[in-house]
Amino acid sequence: MKLSAGASLIADGAQVLAGGSLIDHCTIDTSAGKIIAINPLLAEISPQELALRAEPIQYRLDRGTLVAGFIDTQVNGGGGVMFNHAPTLATLRCMMQAHCQFGTTAMLPTVITDDIETMQAAANAVAEAIRTQEPGIVGIHFEGPHLSMAKRGCHPPAHLRPITEGEFQIYLRQDLGVRLITVAPEAVTPAQIRQLVASGAIVSLGHSNAKADEVRAAIDAGATGFTHLYNGMSAMTSREPGMVGTALISDNTYCGIILDGQHVHPISAQVAWRVKGTAHLMLVTDAMSPVGTDQTEFAFFDGKVIRDGMTLRDPYGSLAGSVLDMASAVNYAVNILDLGLAAAVEMASLTPASFIHLPQIGDISIGKQADFVWLDDDLSVLAVWVAGQLCYRAAPLDW
Repeated sequence: MKLSAGASLIADGAQVLAGGSLIDHCTIDTSAGKIIAINPLLAEISPQELALRAEPIQYRLDRGTLVAGFIDTQVNGGGGVMFNHAPTLATLRCMMQAHCQFGTTAMLPTVITDDIETMQAAANAVAEAIRTQEPGIVGIHFEGPHLSMAKRGCHPPAHLRPITEGEFQIYLRQDLGVRLITVAPEAVTPAQIRQLVASGAIVSLGHSNAKADEVRAAIDAGATGFTHLYNGMSAMTSREPGMVGTALISDNTYCGIILDGQHVHPISAQVAWRVKGTAHLMLVTDAMSPVGTDQTEFAFFDGKVIRDGMTLRDPYGSLAGSVLDMASAVNYAVNILDLGLAAAVEMASLTPASFIHLPQIGDISIGKQADFVWLDDDLSVLAVWVAGQLCYRAAPLDW
């Protein structure tokens, strides 16, 4: 089912979160995957009256809240597959299908530290997805291999390395959509960061033991993000702010944060929100293959990762990504951090859209892409649309 020309979402019992405000009783009209009108619903419309309308499809939202689609900039896997293990278009489709049911309408498939052949294959798969306009795939995130050995986490040490011409040839490609590259400031030079940024790539800092001066130099060179704040980075102390302190105090940078109850203490998360604000703190999952499945372990390079509840650990005891989904992250921000639905949704939609320079997504407003998540009153996902196409449904939608 698609939102074709003239189709309408009719919120006769649901609220719509648009531009940070809740709207009661309205219709959202879409055409060719874009929002073309948002109008008040002045009176209850009967099924008979709807039948006389020209629109071929109407979706009725009788409860809950309609919000903008969630954007996840760090997705390693889902649906039982890992992008590193099988860097193909089929894997991207499987990952998107797994995460769509939790409200993700756009993602950056993420390649963690690996050999250059895997990186090339991943880039080729994403380039094909961009060429064919695969729903939800908007680019690629290379998390490594230019990271700190001291803060590598689960990244395989055998593949950590400086940037070579081979990696630059991948990073500078112009057929990959959004290009996000996580590096450690001590593993690259400011000149290399400037070269990446000049090409249109977005540079994020992470898995680093850098001191504040090194981090500031990377920001001055054009880095604008921090990968999973607090995790895999030098801590803030009284005499050395480290990466954490520098990330928090840098006004124009964005910080991803993993709200799964395992990676970050609630108080630390609240501190980050109070300092960075909703506009610069964004929700990410760092999701691995078990998301959307009952998988309890999976192969990971020369070992395996074991799931224990909401925790994933490698054989050395390091946290190895997460089993978090975006709907659960929003729920955590609302119910554990008490940030309110509008702030939580903004951190899951508009903030990441701003970070990766995609103004056409991230909010419900005229001219934006028709990416929607219909949430029940308990914040469970009832339905999801990507570019106007219904991709997941857990509740009746038709009159």
